Amino acid sequence: MSLIPKILVFAGSIRSGAYSGRTADVAQKELAMQGAEVTRISLADYPLPILDEDLEKEKGIPENAMKLGRLIAAHDGVLIATPEYNGSIPPLLKNSIDWVSRARRDGSRSFRPLGGKVAGLCSSSKGNFAGIRCINHLRAVLVRCQMEVVTPECSVPEGGNAFDEAGNFRDERLHKSMEHLCRTLIETSRMLSTRIEA
Repeated sequence: MSLIPKILVFAGSIRSGAYSGRTADVAQKELAMQGAEVTRISLADYPLPILDEDLEKEKGIPENAMKLGRLIAAHDGVLIATPEYNGSIPPLLKNSIDWVSRARRDGSRSFRPLGGKVAGLCSSSKGNFAGIRCINHLRAVLVRCQMEVVTPECSVPEGGNAFDEAGNFRDERLHKSMEHLCRTLIETSRMLSTRIEA
């Protein structure tokens, strides 16, 4: 395996100007600065129906869920930046995770893209709580999906004031928090890689 870990980055919101998207931008830059090979995607490019087991039984796993699963499988680690909706995980993100977690086979091979995959988490909100309720829910869901979620995290409060004109964090403590998260994610992804080459 290459010594350069491949990290997939995406936000849990596709809203224009979303704080989670801006946080993902910061993470993307920091990961690249620390030497990772970064792929940035938007969940808008992988639209999915609401999880429905009758639909799954009739038509199988949607192709966009398989595409997303293959992309996750082809990376050593994943960084997710999530907003908080009503104190929990936004439906777009939860639905995407749920569909990918249903994958068991890809053609003739066994395929569990989330199992053993390393994940790092960020959250954001417009208030002071910085999405910390959501990030705890997301951590629990990903652990249930047998992902290896690193302990450091980066939670961004007051998203409307958190970023400067260049898109960087104004607060040095937030910068240090992101730096620590990215370093841990890179090191852990390198150690525990389950990458499946596409």
